[in-house]
Amino acid sequence: MKKPPSDVPVHRRFAPTALMFGNLVTGCSILAPAGMLIELASDLRITVNTAGLLVTFGAIVLCIGSPLTAWLTSRIERRALLAFTLAVLALGNVASALAPNYVALLIIRLVMLAVGALYTPQAAGTAALIVPAEKRGGTIAYVFLGWSLAAAIGLPLVTFLTSRYGWRAAYVGISIIAVVSFVLLLWRLPKGLVGAPVELKTWAELGRNRVIVALLAITTLLMSGQFAIFTYMGPLLSKLTHVGPDAVGLVFGIYGVCGFIGLVVISNVVDSWGSLKASVLSVALVLGGVAGWALSAGIYPLMAGSVVIWGLGFASSNSMQQVRLVAAAPPLASASVALNTSFLYVGQAIGSAIGGLLYAHQLLYGIGYAGTAFVALALVTVIATRRFATVS
Repeated sequence: MKKPPSDVPVHRRFAPTALMFGNLVTGCSILAPAGMLIELASDLRITVNTAGLLVTFGAIVLCIGSPLTAWLTSRIERRALLAFTLAVLALGNVASALAPNYVALLIIRLVMLAVGALYTPQAAGTAALIVPAEKRGGTIAYVFLGWSLAAAIGLPLVTFLTSRYGWRAAYVGISIIAVVSFVLLLWRLPKGLVGAPVELKTWAELGRNRVIVALLAITTLLMSGQFAIFTYMGPLLSKLTHVGPDAVGLVFGIYGVCGFIGLVVISNVVDSWGSLKASVLSVALVLGGVAGWALSAGIYPLMAGSVVIWGLGFASSNSMQQVRLVAAAPPLASASVALNTSFLYVGQAIGSAIGGLLYAHQLLYGIGYAGTAFVALALVTVIATRRFATVS
């Protein structure tokens, strides 16, 4: 794999920030429907669970697109590839704002995310190319911080804009952020970064790696449990506690801010603790928060308090999955991180589908318990990977 020229130290120093900001845009683009389900349903004259299919079908496209695009684009220079992805996200969000109906909005979203699937795994792989091996874990965690910011800042802003100016204004706002990110990445990311080519035999090699298979199972279980609840968090809070949009936006903000704090802490301790201990702690926090949500459903202060605990673990647990995959097979990092991202979206699709099914049948309290069961299985699997010393 090629490294950037030695005469670009300033670019290399700020390149992780450019990559992180791109994850902010990607996160906002993917998560946005969760912050506007009620308004989408009302304006487009559909049910809330039908609006939730924007998340489910989007996740299906993402889970297929992530490994496929990693294979098809592995020989393309990273700066050009990532910049192109951000340009598509910018255009896709503008087109979403102009969509005349639900079907058009869904088609635009699926096309946009088919390309957007590239960004997160390729950003993680690119981060590994621009820092020394001993700083790789912390840097990958930092790049993933953009997803925390998407939840901490992006979703509350989406909720705020949607409740006051409509969901179309929210999509325009995301597009503006995407344009800024596009410029920042072109400015700060070095040219000439090319990862190891991903070939068809790479996927077979990953499938034979027991460590990677176990880590992919953890990702699927963890995301399934969280997205059963998260996709419908706004409507659940509204129905169970009878609060308004601002109170819903506050919970999204708590979730994101705590995710930011949790990821900052994990980023600073993972290189000394080891990624296994950091992963166990992160997933345990998610389990505690999701279980608290289920047990306190209907009581707004307790549900918000549970989101504090959940938030501290959600971003850091995802980041630790990336770090452990890179450590498990460094030469295959681009492919394994892309595959992990794919399974992340598999989990999103499973979780949002289960949440939507339960929501459609008015089993609102059951959504929390279903999510708890998935996350508990994820924690058991994380603990079981202790015997894999290569990823500890």
